[in-house]
Amino acid sequence: MKILVTGANGQLGIALRKIIQESKIADSTIFASREVLDITDADTLARFIADNDITHIVNCAAFTAVDRAEEDKAACTAINSDGVKKLAMAADNYGAKIIHISTDFVFDGLTHRAYSESDKVNPISHYGTSKRAGETALLALAPDSIIIRTSWLYSPDSNKNFPAKILEAARTEKHLKIVDDQIGSPTNADDLARAIVRILTTPQWFPGIYHYCNSGVCSRFDYAKVILRLAGLDSTVNVEPISTAGNFSVTPGAARPPFSALNTSKIRLTYGVETPHWIDSLSKALKK
Repeated sequence: MKILVTGANGQLGIALRKIIQESKIADSTIFASREVLDITDADTLARFIADNDITHIVNCAAFTAVDRAEEDKAACTAINSDGVKKLAMAADNYGAKIIHISTDFVFDGLTHRAYSESDKVNPISHYGTSKRAGETALLALAPDSIIIRTSWLYSPDSNKNFPAKILEAARTEKHLKIVDDQIGSPTNADDLARAIVRILTTPQWFPGIYHYCNSGVCSRFDYAKVILRLAGLDSTVNVEPISTAGNFSVTPGAARPPFSALNTSKIRLTYGVETPHWIDSLSKALKK
């Protein structure tokens, strides 16, 4: 087995590096940042896979700036859709298996129950549309792949996520306005990384779409309150709930699904992975 992790400098890529270094597949894994390997370059991609005898690919490369995707649709599509298509073609040519990371944003959020893998997709932003296009291309060109949709991902080793932004704002602001009409499940990148390693080290490969997130649901407002409480800042920073519609002072950003909790029973039953409660995982992350 020879594993390639793309997007190695992103939140999940960094988490995977940490978790894999503690596993039996550490010596068999190559971590490639975008500077090393651009998945939008088909020739370089194919050559890299061939030269390194890659048998498994974990694709963490993605355009994740949801609001900016509305302004730069070409760049978003190039990575999330076209790049995945090129990755699928290269992997299929060399017989490599793919684990691709997707998102809860492929759903419109108009339901009030956790989405299962078989539920109808209906993205309402360009980011979500591009990620769904990537899924479709992958399933068509490399049907033996595994797609893992996740939600509200954060990492204790990154400052580009919701908990980090809340803590940063709390340093200078004593009154925060946070939306209370977006419901989902915060997911610790370390937990998702452990689930991916579990799949890679399981003898049998079960292709298809899976959902992974930490258990439990909350609003962004509740999420912020818990972050501040766990950080010991709840007595000094006030949090005010507002609607998504009232969150934009100049121009609106990308539409976001109002409810995007994911049903994780399939991945838990198939691969025996754990989905710790989001508050427990958040507490561990903040301690780091």
